[in-house]
Amino acid sequence: MPLGHRLTGEQPAAVLKHASPRTRSRVGRASDASRAPVVAVASLGVEARFKSSRDPLPAPVVAFRRRIEDAAALLICTPEYAGGLPGSFKNLLDWTVGGIEIGDKPTAWINVSASLTKAANAHESLRLVLGYTGAAIVEEACVHLPVRPEMIGPDGVITDEDVRQGISRSLAALSARCAVST
Repeated sequence: MPLGHRLTGEQPAAVLKHASPRTRSRVGRASDASRAPVVAVASLGVEARFKSSRDPLPAPVVAFRRRIEDAAALLICTPEYAGGLPGSFKNLLDWTVGGIEIGDKPTAWINVSASLTKAANAHESLRLVLGYTGAAIVEEACVHLPVRPEMIGPDGVITDEDVRQGISRSLAALSARCAVST
C-alpha cells in the first residue's frame, strides 16, 4: 500500500516520525506487510528553530500544523538520543505546544529500541511534551517492540512475526480510538 491511505473515517492519518531511514523503513514496511492501515508521514520540512513569540509563524510550521489538524490520529516513532528526545524532534514538537491541533487527538507511539534502556527517557519526555499539547494518549497503542538488525530482511522489511503483529495491534488500537472519536 502506498503512503496516504486513511486510518479511519474522513480524515487522513498523520505520523510524526523523526527517525533514521532505517527505523522508518522498519516500521513502515512492517505495517505494509501486515496489511495494517498505512499512514502518511508528516514532517516540518525545514530547520525552523522554535521561538514562541514568532509572529507570523513560518509557512512550513503553518503547513505542518494544518496536517496535524487534518489528521485523525498521530503515531510517533522516535529514537532516543543522549538520554532523551533528539533535539530536532523536540523542536518539531515545540511548534505544536500552545496550538490546538493536537488537543484531544488520539496519539500513540511505537518504540523500536533494542537498547538496554528501551529508550525509556525519550518516551517519558515524549509523554510529558504531549501532555502540554493536550493529546489523547491511546495507552493500548503505545508499545515497545524491540527491533534488532537480525529481524530485518535484506529488503528492509521486518521479518519477525511478533513485531509485525505488534505493529498491527498498535495501529488497530489507534484506529479503534479514531472510530470512537468521530
